[in-house]
Amino acid sequence: MSTFSAEPTSREERRRRTEACILQEARRLFAEEGFERATIRAVARRTGVDPALVMQYFGSKEGLFAAAMQGAHGGGTARTAPREEIPSAVLHDVLAKFETDDREAAVALLRNFLTHPEANRIMRDEVLCSVIRDLARTIGGNDAELKAALLMSCVAGMALARYVLQLPGLAGADRADVERLLRPALQALLGESG
Repeated sequence: MSTFSAEPTSREERRRRTEACILQEARRLFAEEGFERATIRAVARRTGVDPALVMQYFGSKEGLFAAAMQGAHGGGTARTAPREEIPSAVLHDVLAKFETDDREAAVALLRNFLTHPEANRIMRDEVLCSVIRDLARTIGGNDAELKAALLMSCVAGMALARYVLQLPGLAGADRADVERLLRPALQALLGESG
């Protein structure tokens, strides 16, 4: 159950803190249970609020999921990296997103994108297609978009296997080893030596 530290002074500040706690617990629950099994009641119970308050803030489970996924993407260095640094930057960005203290949104999105339409839309349109478009511009030349899409598909597959399926050998592998072994394959996609 989440706890509220010091009592906020203003009503708006209390609302922001409560909303942040609800979203934090929702990310955890969606990551642990998936969209279908997670419930508004469970999020409310974990947060220590009434389920009606969760509905008041987010309208529905779909609205709560969409709001909770806001931290699942964006940022990163790959979008602005020079062409020769794209493989390293993409690997760094993805591994860093899943290996920080605030990883629940990324895990929840990855866990749910094949079964939930909103997670699928976010993963496709806001995460992958957006990054692919930026990478393709930097890659340039023939097949730039295809190269960027293949690169992101490889890294997304690795993330799914490592963080959701927890495949033996990969789930417990040292991050530096994953980067060292995967980087040459990604460089080969771009036509670079490794």
